[in-house]
Amino acid sequence: MDYRIVLTVFTTVFIAELGDKTQLATLLFAADREVSKWAVFLGASLALIAASALGVLAGGVVAEHVSPRHLQIVAGLGFVAIGLWTLFRP
Repeated sequence: MDYRIVLTVFTTVFIAELGDKTQLATLLFAADREVSKWAVFLGASLALIAASALGVLAGGVVAEHVSPRHLQIVAGLGFVAIGLWTLFRP
């Protein structure tokens, strides 16, 4: 196993999830005094694992049909488009 990849993916996903709507939803569930914090943690963890599994499976399928260079171009253009939309939306 390439631990550099593990660390890179962990860091990227961790930073991307901070302050995300899923983290805020988890915070709201955990704020309820009558709810088990372990149940909230388990539910949120399983949801993130399932979403990540779908991403890995989809990435594997896409990689079989699209070259890595084309994926980089499309991803880069997508991020630029989202950035521009965020800056210039009315």
